[in-house]
Amino acid sequence: MKPDTPLEPHPALPDYYSDLAQRPAFVRGMFDRTAGYYDQVNRLLSFGSGSWYRRRALTRAGLHPGMRVLDVAIGTGLVARQALTVTGDPRSVIGLDVSAGMLAEVRRLLNLALIQGLMEQLPVADASFDFVSMGYALRHVADLNATFREFHRALRPGGILLILEITRPAQPFKRALLKFYLGQVIPLLSRLTTGNRDMQTLMRYYWDTIENCVPPETIIAAIRNAGFAEVGCDVEFDLFRAYFGCKGGGKGSVAQPDEQPTMT
Repeated sequence: MKPDTPLEPHPALPDYYSDLAQRPAFVRGMFDRTAGYYDQVNRLLSFGSGSWYRRRALTRAGLHPGMRVLDVAIGTGLVARQALTVTGDPRSVIGLDVSAGMLAEVRRLLNLALIQGLMEQLPVADASFDFVSMGYALRHVADLNATFREFHRALRPGGILLILEITRPAQPFKRALLKFYLGQVIPLLSRLTTGNRDMQTLMRYYWDTIENCVPPETIIAAIRNAGFAEVGCDVEFDLFRAYFGCKGGGKGSVAQPDEQPTMT
């Protein structure tokens, strides 16, 4: 597929909207209405391990103090909080999200610069960041190719891209177990613990986008086609994926396995 050809992360899901043109408004509205409950439900999903995993993924990819970070689809700041821990400077991290509700929530929680905007049309200058991160939002963009081209444009030469995602396990038993947990248990618990019907719908949508997402090989190819070098994907538990790449032309590069720090 040519890099300028639109690449949707998943087909239309008629249980939530009738055609793909309605998806952006649906997604933005759902996140606006559930922003205040998102962290509470995330704790159910991660069993308390999320912060440690996100911080380790950032340092493994090569994030270190002195870097300027753009955290795309910041949500409530789950990835940005760990980026701040690594860089040690709140001025070094800028968050972007399309949802006004999510931005209001992260503004309440973190003291950092925020921008409202689309991932496919980043309102930032060329070559203005050393590191671009995105956590668990890949399935919500309209066009993967356009998004990855924008990430490449926003990075300085040598800059690093890190995208965290959850994907369908390859093993049928694990896939069935995850479908039951994320597709049924978590939506029900979300409704019971928050009293918010939209949170239940969002969690059902969360699983459906995972189940219908394009395969990892397609995502890796799209990142490479956007101009990134050293593109790869780390996999843990046949579930968590960390896609990475480096913009050529500079001294920076994605950390290799023997360069990865040990987390304690």
